Amino acid sequence: MQYAALASGSNGNSYYIANGQDAVLIDVGINTKQMELRMAKLAINPASISAIFITHEHSDHIRGLSVFCKRYQIPVYITAGSYKGSRLHLPDHLVNIILPNAKIEIGTLQVYGIPKYHDAQEPCSFLVSNGTHNIGVLTDLGRACDNVKHVIKHADVLLLEANYDEEMLEKGRYSFYLKNRIRSGWGHISNKLSLDVFLENRTQRLQHLILSHLSGQNNTVELVHETFAPHCAAIKLSIATRYEETELFDLQSLSLEKNVLVRVEKYSAQQTSLFVNESSSV
Repeated sequence: MQYAALASGSNGNSYYIANGQDAVLIDVGINTKQMELRMAKLAINPASISAIFITHEHSDHIRGLSVFCKRYQIPVYITAGSYKGSRLHLPDHLVNIILPNAKIEIGTLQVYGIPKYHDAQEPCSFLVSNGTHNIGVLTDLGRACDNVKHVIKHADVLLLEANYDEEMLEKGRYSFYLKNRIRSGWGHISNKLSLDVFLENRTQRLQHLILSHLSGQNNTVELVHETFAPHCAAIKLSIATRYEETELFDLQSLSLEKNVLVRVEKYSAQQTSLFVNESSSV
């Protein structure tokens, strides 16, 4: 499986996941020109996208949807509440209304809707699987509900929201109303809450954590890295930014790298043990 964050943040979100010839997008929150430019940098052909899944109707998740899906004639999967809230009028033949907990098969991919708490009409996150490996895309989380915890426990790759630093939000220029909306349990989760749910539910199968949907006003890449890096020595850690796409990651290559790292660590441990034993016999 291959995957990338094409855009991530309050200015726009879009995530690419593929298994062989089958490829999907989660959200199209930047304009079509930017989508095409960022995909070109990763050698992704927009015409290769089999389906688009929309998490909810906020503009940073659907801003480029109408033009992009019509230009490339890509089916859109969206809940009834999200479609109504979007006020978009897409061609009927491209619109597929789904339940928030739907399971949709796109070629060799299974896409699972994950209902969540967020201040939208019928929002859901998504987990994408090829039957062996699971990639969870969990952003715009009002709180770490049981659905979120379940995905973390079963993810090989996890794109997880770390939206704001609590102190920066409290001292920042946002209005009292907006601050309360963000931290109300229906908005977003902080770096601290994200770390807590990650540590409580991660398993040995997790290979790659990508922190996502960072606030431009109330967070920094440095703060997120400082928060998570001490807990990610055994896995790959990345941070998706609002300014550019990530690299195109390959899960098979990542697994090989992890196996090599484990073998090196075991070899180093054996050599250290041998040295200690030899030293003690002198």
